[in-house]
Amino acid sequence: MSRRTKTKTDIDPQLEELVKAVKTPEQLAALTQQLQQKAFEAMLEGEMTDHLGYPKHATAGHNTGNSRNGYSAKTLKGEQGALTLDVPRDRNGEFEPLIIPKGQTRLPMFNDKILALYSRGMSTRDIVAMLLELYGVEVSPTLISQVTAQVIEEVQQWQCRPLDEIYPIVYLDCIHIKIRQDKRVSNKAIYLALGINLDGQKELLGLWLNENEGAKFWLSVLTELQQRGVRDIFIAAVDGLTGFPEAINTVYPKTKIQLCIVHMVRNSLKFVAWKQRKAVAADLKKIYTSLTVAEAEQELDAFAARWDDQFPSISASWRRHWPNLITLFDYPDDIRRVIYTTNAIESLNSVIRKAVKNRKVFPNDESALKVVYLAIQAASKKWTMPIHHWKNALNRFMIEFPDRMPEQF
Repeated sequence: MSRRTKTKTDIDPQLEELVKAVKTPEQLAALTQQLQQKAFEAMLEGEMTDHLGYPKHATAGHNTGNSRNGYSAKTLKGEQGALTLDVPRDRNGEFEPLIIPKGQTRLPMFNDKILALYSRGMSTRDIVAMLLELYGVEVSPTLISQVTAQVIEEVQQWQCRPLDEIYPIVYLDCIHIKIRQDKRVSNKAIYLALGINLDGQKELLGLWLNENEGAKFWLSVLTELQQRGVRDIFIAAVDGLTGFPEAINTVYPKTKIQLCIVHMVRNSLKFVAWKQRKAVAADLKKIYTSLTVAEAEQELDAFAARWDDQFPSISASWRRHWPNLITLFDYPDDIRRVIYTTNAIESLNSVIRKAVKNRKVFPNDESALKVVYLAIQAASKKWTMPIHHWKNALNRFMIEFPDRMPEQF
């Protein structure tokens, strides 16, 4: 059977006449509003028919005890401005519309616009001004707050959801923001746990807000992950926070720790003058790009011989963290590329920083959580593909941890 190709003649003649009449953006907006009005009113009529059990003017409605009873006008705010709808009523007053519930003052899509703007870090008053400028719709700051307040309940449900039993890799990191508390501005830490599941896809396991970053709080985070179903983590990629590896191994004793090389290099270069950074970074690269641990140790000794007179703290720091820096040498390139840095979570951090940069100071914890959560949800929509080289990495994990992999593997 040949496939039918849609042509211009397939367009509804009435619709075609309407489209031909549109000459300006203002006329297009007016037409869009009219079509939107008719569509919503048709859906409301459909709901009334379903509620009563018979269509309009049908004889089946005689002596049923309830019937249509005219309309009431309802004005809603929308993207094209205010929209007035005729909402059908029933004589018994029992009709409860679902598409536009009683008490709702905005079209269903309008809330999404508010949340999208909020997720970009815009303040409540900025959103009010933006909606007025774009759509000519005046909304109050209180209305914006009511819409975004619903996000907190969503955050709580998301934070308590059950998780997979096994995550081969989990990246743990922190980002700091300013929040007003007790009439003063405090620096608080948002803890992030980003997992790579057995399909190789990224999944944010949770986010937590605390006064500052510390191994003790990380211990409570890991305990919560365990309570939500995470039975095993093969490798945890973390920064160099003191006590962090011990906190991880308290909850997951079999987990191997890999300190983020990027964090180590970045911290090392803090001690180095600008003119010398390129040379120091090049010598550090020789350490972590070595083929074996023995070669890496030789390169570390060579680095110390060249730079210890000027920057003795750098080699000392690398030697102090050495046991958790060399985990990557246990694996071939396929897995090294995956655990080499915390780039996956650094990318997520950049999304969060972009969302919070417009807010120099958040008024409270809830406001910060709402913005961060919405920004993360927007970013996660792009996490549709496994990370690079995942199949090769998974094959290696199956060989490395045969007794810890699920039965289906």
